[in-house]
Amino acid sequence: MRVIVLAALSCAAFLGACAQEPPPLAGAALIERGDYLVNSVVLCGDCHTPRLETMALDESRALQGGVLPPGPGMASIAPELAGIPAHYSEEQFIAFLQTGVRPDGSQPMPPMPPYRLNEEDARAVSAYIATLPKAVAP
Repeated sequence: MRVIVLAALSCAAFLGACAQEPPPLAGAALIERGDYLVNSVVLCGDCHTPRLETMALDESRALQGGVLPPGPGMASIAPELAGIPAHYSEEQFIAFLQTGVRPDGSQPMPPMPPYRLNEEDARAVSAYIATLPKAVAP
């Protein structure tokens, strides 16, 4: 009986250790995750990066705002995201990425999708975007 109890306790301890969540990402790992999400999953640059005459994305101005094709009920400009969008604190931007609601309670116009990122992914996206240079005023 004693062996069974010890085996059960050992299994419980092992499963408890396995069930622990990993620590949240931080620093370079958080930024790297954000880079992956922004450029390979969420594809923010498709709208928020200006295009060259060839219609290719101008990678030298990543996420510095872009002109959108016209369409009924559609936004005409995708605002600059680089360095965290204007009129947002970092926490407000993270909340926006989780809820799709701006700090003033409004929602963006299409083609902006209603993203509902989890908190860790929203923090990663925000951390990466904060590292990008803002547009230089003309």
